[in-house]
Amino acid sequence: MHDCQYRPRISNSESIRLKRVLIIRPSAIGDVVFASAFPTAIRRSYPDAHIAWLIEPGIEQLIAHDPDVDERILLPKAEWKALWKSGQRMEVLRRVAALRRRLRDGQFDTVLDLQGLLKSGLFAYLTGAPRRIGLGSREGSQWLMSEVVPRGGDAARISSEYLHLAQHLGLDCSDFLPHLHLDPQAEAKALARLADHGLAPGRYAVFAAFTTRPQKHWFADAWQELASLVQQQTGLVPLLLGGPSDREAAASLSAGAPGLINLAGQTSLSESAALIRHAGALVGVDTGLTHMGIAFSVPTVAIFGSTCPYTKTGRDNARVIWLGLSCSPCRRNPTCGGAWTCLRDIRPQRVMGELNVALRQAA
Repeated sequence: MHDCQYRPRISNSESIRLKRVLIIRPSAIGDVVFASAFPTAIRRSYPDAHIAWLIEPGIEQLIAHDPDVDERILLPKAEWKALWKSGQRMEVLRRVAALRRRLRDGQFDTVLDLQGLLKSGLFAYLTGAPRRIGLGSREGSQWLMSEVVPRGGDAARISSEYLHLAQHLGLDCSDFLPHLHLDPQAEAKALARLADHGLAPGRYAVFAAFTTRPQKHWFADAWQELASLVQQQTGLVPLLLGGPSDREAAASLSAGAPGLINLAGQTSLSESAALIRHAGALVGVDTGLTHMGIAFSVPTVAIFGSTCPYTKTGRDNARVIWLGLSCSPCRRNPTCGGAWTCLRDIRPQRVMGELNVALRQAA
């Protein structure tokens, strides 16, 4: 009887030499921030390597100015979906074929699929690269890889699974922490926007209050109370950031927080990154903007509830709050009936205390 269970083929780091490498991590913002240490690890180990990254438009702003990324290849998934829904299916197929040609023309010898899903595995396969290494590949993508590395590492450490893969490949992993590079034009716009509000760099605290999942949100009344505490105890002005879809929630939150400046939906991703880089502090939930605070080594407090947190940030000035309730992390399957006790029981005074600790560490 044949054993049909899939067994990952684990890469042998002794045989790995990266010359033309493609990183596949198309989204989301937080995941790209976590993976941002990978190109540097490759460059330190193989200075002459050509490093490309397959990434979605918009999010590519995060790596557009990374000196270790030689090429950014866009994966316009949202555009393709819109065309498909409008009935332009042949056009979608033509565009997929065009991307396939570009991937083939890259002549990559190694593809690193950091997403590990079927959709990312398909693009890894389309490159024709002889070495396709998948990180925890599933959904059938494992069959499209030449090698699979199970997800591992210290789950409590930020970027742990990417560090685990980098170590497995024998890369130079010194200072393997998220880091980002600003767009100079976006930075200038951000500083001008600050000046319009009478703010100077370092004199405000970014609030990153929004995510795509309500079970990761802290409560509006908690943010409002925290805004008052931050102004009273630090003199920093609360500055609320978010995307266009957060405008309504941001308006409601800011209405009950005198002195808070609401810029949600008014800045590009690059401008938001610049505002975070120049902030005096950041408080946020489990969202990409919060992880940017740690990437820029801004004094940061990260609030986790329904998701599994990292508690080892690699930064002395970053603090993580997670209550570790028996029902947490529930991820997308809450059992609390919408009470979100894992977040409700995190009080603004606790967050303010942790922020004071982070600020002292930064002093």
